[in-house]
Amino acid sequence: MEDRYILAIDQGTSATKTILFNRKGQVVHRCNRVHKQYYPNPGWIEHDPEEIYKNTLKAIHDILYEVKITGQQIIALAITNQRETALVWDKQTGKPVYNAIVWQCKRGSSLCNRLIEQGYEKIVKEKTGLVLSPYFSAAKIKWILDNVEGTRQKAEEGKLLFGTIDSWLVWKLTNGKAHITDYSNASRTQLFNIKELKWDEELLQIFTIPKTMTPNVKYSDEIFGYTTINGILEKEIPIAGIMGDSHAALFGQNCFEKGMAKVTYGTGSSVMMNIGKNILQSNSGLVTSIAWGMDNYVEYVFEGNINCTGATIKWLVEDLELIPNSKISGKIAASIDSNEGVYLVPAFVGLSAPYWDSEAKASIMGISRGTKKAHIVRAAEESIAYQIRDILDLMVRESGVKLKELRVDGGPTRDNFLMQFQANILNIAVVRNEIEELSAIGSVFMAGLAIGFWNSKEEIKALRAPDVIFNCKMDNRERDKLYKGWKEAVRRTLFNY
Repeated sequence: MEDRYILAIDQGTSATKTILFNRKGQVVHRCNRVHKQYYPNPGWIEHDPEEIYKNTLKAIHDILYEVKITGQQIIALAITNQRETALVWDKQTGKPVYNAIVWQCKRGSSLCNRLIEQGYEKIVKEKTGLVLSPYFSAAKIKWILDNVEGTRQKAEEGKLLFGTIDSWLVWKLTNGKAHITDYSNASRTQLFNIKELKWDEELLQIFTIPKTMTPNVKYSDEIFGYTTINGILEKEIPIAGIMGDSHAALFGQNCFEKGMAKVTYGTGSSVMMNIGKNILQSNSGLVTSIAWGMDNYVEYVFEGNINCTGATIKWLVEDLELIPNSKISGKIAASIDSNEGVYLVPAFVGLSAPYWDSEAKASIMGISRGTKKAHIVRAAEESIAYQIRDILDLMVRESGVKLKELRVDGGPTRDNFLMQFQANILNIAVVRNEIEELSAIGSVFMAGLAIGFWNSKEEIKALRAPDVIFNCKMDNRERDKLYKGWKEAVRRTLFNY
C-alpha cells in the first residue's frame, strides 16, 4: 500500500492546485495553475469555468509527469473547493451559460436588500443558518437566470443545471454522469435546509430557481462517481471526499469533537467551531453551516469571518510603505515590550462579526509624541488576535462549550509573535499545524475513509505531524487591561459612536 496515492484537487479562488498524498498523510508533490479573474463591473468578480476545468486537467497531467508515477498508483481523487462560487450550465451541450460568479461578487446586493425589505430574512436564517447576503450562491444563480438571455425559459424546461465548483468538476470528470455535491457545499448555497437536509421548496421559490437544476447531495465519505480524468488514467478511479475548503480544513485539523475550533489566517480569517450533531442558531451574527456529512449523519459548525487580518499587514507594506515586507512585522512588533496604549482597528471595509458595522472606518488610537513605527506595527499585529478573540468569545458563549485549545493554519501562523500574542489574549494554547495544505488533506482523509485507505478517525489522528504549541504567558490583569483597551478602541470606531 505504500506505493499507492490519493490525488487531491484544491480548487481555490485564484488557482487550482493538485496535491499528491501518500498513506502516511504526507505531501508527495504539488502543482499549481493560476486562472484569470474577470471584473466586468465594479464589485463584480467572475471565473471562466472552462478555464478552471482545463487547468485542473493540466495540473493533474503536470503532477503525474513530474513525480513519474503511473496512473495505476492513483487509487482515488479527492476534491476541495472555493465555496459559494456558482455557475449554471446546459445539461445537453455541457456548456456554461455564463461565467462562474465568485463568492466575493456583490452583484446580488440589491436582490438581497429587496428580499430583506419583503421580510424573508428570518425564514432564510431559520432554514439555512445563513444571513441573507449576496455572498452565498442563491442570489448569484438567480442573477444568471434573470439576466442572461434565454436561460429562464431553458431552466423552466429542465434543460439547465446549477452547481458550485465541486459539482461542475465532478460533472465534467464523469462526462455528465454525475450531477452531485456534498452537504458542506450545499449548506452554503442558501437554498438547502440544514435541518431537514434537503433542497428547500420555499427557498427555491423565493429565489425563483427550478428544483430540476439542483444537484444530488451525498455524504463526503461516499463515492461520487468514477473518472479516467479525461483519459489521463488508463482505468477509472473513484471520486470521493468532496468538501468545501474551510470544512475540509476543519477536518484536516482533526477537529472531530464538539467544541474543537480552528482559525485559518489569510487575507481575512475564517473561524470555525464544531458544534456537534445538534443544530444551534446564533443570535449575534455568526452563521451556522453543516461541517460535513459522513457515517450517514451530519455535524454542524459555527463560523465567523473577519475581513482584514493578513490584509492589515499588507496595508502596512504596500500602502503605508511602513515596513519592507510582511515577514518582518512580527520581529518589529516584538522589538518593544508593549503597545503603550496604541490600538489599530482595521475597519478598512467595515467591521464584521460581532459588530456588523459596514460603515465603520479604520482608525489608530492612543498615539502620543513617543509613538514610533514599532508601536503601529505591533498594534496591527495585535488587532488580528483581538478580532479572533471577539469571534471565539461569541462562539463559546452561544455554544456553551469552553475552548481547550485553538488549532491554527495559514501563512500568518509562521509569525511567532502573533501566535504567542494570540495564546496570551485567549488564555488557551494555540496549536500550529506544520502542514500547509490542510483543506487538501482534509478532503484526502475523507476520501481515504470512503475507499478503506484508512479505517477510522483514530487512525487519521495518529498521522498528525508534530505541532508547535504556544501556551499563554500573560497574567490575567494584563490580558484584561489590553482587551478592555481594544473594546474601547472599537467602540470609538463604530459609525454611530
